[in-house]
Amino acid sequence: MTDTAGAAWEPKATYGPGTGASPTGEGVVRRRRRWLRGVALGAAVLVLGAGGAGWAAYQKLNGNITKDTDAAAELARYDRERPAPLVHDAQNILLIGSDTRAGDNRKYGRDRGTQRSDTTILLHLAADRQSATAVSIPRDLMVDVPGCRRPDGSRTRAQFAQFNSAFEVGGTACTIRTVEKLTGIRVDHHMVVDFAGFKDMVDAVDGVEVCLKAPIDDDDAHVRLAPGPQTLDGEQALGYVRARKSLGTGSDTERMDRQQEFLGALVNKVQSNDVLLNPSKLYPVLDAATSSLTTDPALASLRGLYELVRGMRNIPTERVQFLTVPRQSYTYDANRDELVEPAAEQLFTRLRTDSPVAVIPERARNPRESAPSQDQAYRGDPDHSDSDDSDDSEDSDGKPDDPSHTPSPAPTFRGNTAAEAACE
Repeated sequence: MTDTAGAAWEPKATYGPGTGASPTGEGVVRRRRRWLRGVALGAAVLVLGAGGAGWAAYQKLNGNITKDTDAAAELARYDRERPAPLVHDAQNILLIGSDTRAGDNRKYGRDRGTQRSDTTILLHLAADRQSATAVSIPRDLMVDVPGCRRPDGSRTRAQFAQFNSAFEVGGTACTIRTVEKLTGIRVDHHMVVDFAGFKDMVDAVDGVEVCLKAPIDDDDAHVRLAPGPQTLDGEQALGYVRARKSLGTGSDTERMDRQQEFLGALVNKVQSNDVLLNPSKLYPVLDAATSSLTTDPALASLRGLYELVRGMRNIPTERVQFLTVPRQSYTYDANRDELVEPAAEQLFTRLRTDSPVAVIPERARNPRESAPSQDQAYRGDPDHSDSDDSDDSEDSDGKPDDPSHTPSPAPTFRGNTAAEAACE
């Protein structure tokens, strides 16, 4: 017979003299032990099941990342000529947005079997992890590109060329060597992400809000947006950061400004949405990010990425800064760029030595000031000249500074921070 729950029915034990049973008898003890063993086994199954799921998720995310061993091998060949790191614990990561049209990116143009760096950002993390400075390098900047190894094994000659050609002829290693030659800054790590990966990451955080002053209708970038506050999904966000000719003056400087503002809004979204503290929100972000990344071997694991992110998690958004390397139209071709000196070298020196870099947001500019040129990213601090840094080594009496000497204020550059609201 069974009861309504389907369990086997047993007569209840009766206790009394001569029955051979009692509430503390051997039968009850055996049943209690069996119950405790069952509970322990159930708990163990739950723990192991959760651990197995966690391990499976870890393995999946870990396997998503593509390890760039070719770049590592090529950089090792030129290790002696690369800049030495000057400040212990400071980190410089090169972020490269590839414009490849292969695979899922075919919808954005015909695949010609080549790719260029559509966006390149040098991210400097201060040694004390109290600030992060992201410097955009224009793709049209004229630079010295070293001789590099092509994908077919042949080698190019050193040349003075457009910056993004380095990625086309020699991939990541060539781009890193070009950046190091340009800046004198050692690149510690690199990450490459393509169009599809960028879209997936934006979708994983449920979109990013931006504020548009005017409508956007750009067939080349595949984007149409109305003015005002807009929460962009991945496809729209990609079009927004790629659009160029249909917006403003059509300059690449304006496009880099939009890219920087968007990245700041993305940082804000991740922090304000508690993504990093919510596993159900964090997993899709990690899945999208790791699936789209190609990194150096040291970062090509969740452990490597975790160590990097762990140092960044407490940086206030107002200390996450975005700016463009000081540049202007190239003397011999208005469609190309060249560095503005001495401002560019002043910026590179501060990053090399882990010295403070300050940005002045455009919206914070004094309305009585004339607007800075679109081609001039650098804005010197009005209280001191561009040559302040050269005077840091001596006091007014001509004697060398002692360690207690207070350095001159950091020069300022036009840019923005992640703390700036997308819409006001």
